[in-house]
Amino acid sequence: MTGFGKGIRGVEVALKWNPSPAGRPPSDLDLIAATYTADDTHGEPAHLVHFDSRSPDGTIFLNRDSPDGKGFGWDEVMTLELHRLAPRYARVVVGVVIRQDDGPLTFTRILAPALRVRTGYTVLAEDDFTAIPDATAATVAEFTRDDLGEWAFRAGVHGFTEDPTAFTRVMGRVRGV
Repeated sequence: MTGFGKGIRGVEVALKWNPSPAGRPPSDLDLIAATYTADDTHGEPAHLVHFDSRSPDGTIFLNRDSPDGKGFGWDEVMTLELHRLAPRYARVVVGVVIRQDDGPLTFTRILAPALRVRTGYTVLAEDDFTAIPDATAATVAEFTRDDLGEWAFRAGVHGFTEDPTAFTRVMGRVRGV
């Protein structure tokens, strides 16, 4: 790979939401990134990055983690240094899961959720999860590496109803166009 490519090098995925009203348990949303190898781009993730786990090579990490949405600005922020990922990785999927510690919660019960995906100052995608009100988790971004080593972004928010553990096993499956 030369240094002249036009592919995506680094990405920031940010998530925010308003705190739960008084008397309700806190809402906790978590960003998760799953990496996939070139020989299994839609199977089991090679590794997962989330609130208590970073990528082994340090290329994907959570900069900010909020358990309740009480932060100022963006509550959860994840950085993906795609250009530093080893060549064996060909796909990265980023998702959001709603913690289910205090009973079933869906996006319709989360106050003002918002998502932003950007590279540098360029916003690649924004969403508010209104299209998937009954989901408990969602994939929000997909990055794929081509034969020249360039990374491309595929937008789209796709809802799931799995619990957080099951979601990590199915989030990378093939989805429709």
